[in-house]
Amino acid sequence: MTKLTRRNALGVIAAPAALAATAPAAIAQQPAPAFTLLLVNDIYKMSDDKGRGGFARAAGIARAERAKGVPLLFCHAGDCYSPSLMSGFDQGAHIVAMQNKMGLDVFVPGNHEFDFGKENYLKLTAAQTYPTFAANLRDAAGQPLPGHKDSQIFELGGFKVGVIGTTFDPTPQISNPGDLKFSSTMEALRREAKVLKSQGADVLVAVVHADRAMDNEIVRSRVVDILLTGHDHDLAIAYDGRVVMVESNEEGNYVTAIDVAVSVRGEGAARQVSWTPTFRVNDSRSATPDPEVAALVKGYESELSKELDIDVAVLAAPLDSRTGVIRTQEAAIGNLIADAIRAATGAKLAITNAGGIRANKQYPAGHKLTRRDVLSELPFGNATVMVEITGKDVKDALENGLRNAPQGAGRFPVISGFKFEADLKQPQGSRVLSITVDGQPIDPAGKYTVASNDFMLGGGDGYTALARGKTLIGLTDGKLMANEVMVYLRKLGTIDARVEGRIVLK
Repeated sequence: MTKLTRRNALGVIAAPAALAATAPAAIAQQPAPAFTLLLVNDIYKMSDDKGRGGFARAAGIARAERAKGVPLLFCHAGDCYSPSLMSGFDQGAHIVAMQNKMGLDVFVPGNHEFDFGKENYLKLTAAQTYPTFAANLRDAAGQPLPGHKDSQIFELGGFKVGVIGTTFDPTPQISNPGDLKFSSTMEALRREAKVLKSQGADVLVAVVHADRAMDNEIVRSRVVDILLTGHDHDLAIAYDGRVVMVESNEEGNYVTAIDVAVSVRGEGAARQVSWTPTFRVNDSRSATPDPEVAALVKGYESELSKELDIDVAVLAAPLDSRTGVIRTQEAAIGNLIADAIRAATGAKLAITNAGGIRANKQYPAGHKLTRRDVLSELPFGNATVMVEITGKDVKDALENGLRNAPQGAGRFPVISGFKFEADLKQPQGSRVLSITVDGQPIDPAGKYTVASNDFMLGGGDGYTALARGKTLIGLTDGKLMANEVMVYLRKLGTIDARVEGRIVLK
């Protein structure tokens, strides 16, 4: 099996590679299943994109799977209430309305479920007709949240399937959950696995929102039999003969089904259960959209169009906001956005995060940028801020932004008003070779005004260096970043943003 491009995976990848050795043999077997597990994760956009993805098609796949007559457990591994165009207006309420019609059996919150704060999260989960599982999530007093479960036994095809759900451990560092407490995924899984085994579970399933490193740790631990995961946006299937790991790409593009055949030997204390997986990847291009969900999507899209389909500028040169581009290198659209917030605040410099630029698309020269385009790129509702920090603080901020490089990461810096060079072969924290402002080396002790966004000022994506100095435009003082970009675009009229050598990576 071969690993494919992140976010554009068109096949099945194995992760980790060492786990894939026996996967082809497993896929070749097709015994009659006792039950089916169906997984969707990281789905934000309401509508399909060129006939693929979207909620109506994902719901249509689930409807077709249930029609097969095999007992089904439909699981969602998190990240949906944000970011999207509509969530900027209703903070994710439309997602609940759509998912209430999809027949979900298990939902685990991802980090984006908390983007609009604790109270909004609790309001949305209270409106759900499907259950939320989060064994590592507690309130400020350490108690389970209302309507949340840690684990549950499901009777499927005559067998007891124990399901544990966990949310993303680092959520407090990258989102806004307030005083909610996030504990260790592994500790929660071990705890609940013991509980489920004591209740007679035949097969253990973990539905988690976790990065690939944590996924691999879970697989190696053998704490569960089947791992259904989200967060990395990959289409991934791995099986080493003992533990399955599956992730279903993003946006409902592919919805993975695992048919589980189960056999039993012996009775009582001598009873032994064995199982065999067969994997099926449902490509949403072939799905019949669910009519109820499609009707909801049509209504929401109509509401959005009234406000969003208004031109603000025309492109003289192409722009590229694909994730693999903006999170690894200087990009023209990043320069444009950073220039806009620097102009809006009057700051000398600007640093924003690539992870805040989200539409993942290409725009040709001649394209007329609309409000919809801008809000698609900047969906989080972030506000502009401005701080006065030292040149050393600027360097520290850039070192943080390059921590994951050359691997793509949301913390990758998007800049304006200066240039820098870095050597990625050097150790983390020692990569920035030079920073120049107006053609001169930055003064480590000098003071510089820096525009950014409220998420980063609060330490988001590890940008703690921004809060070391004086705050000039604070967390509650700034203007909506997307609106400031629209104002900047409208003022320019014709946009000729290009890659200029602001960031040179060696």
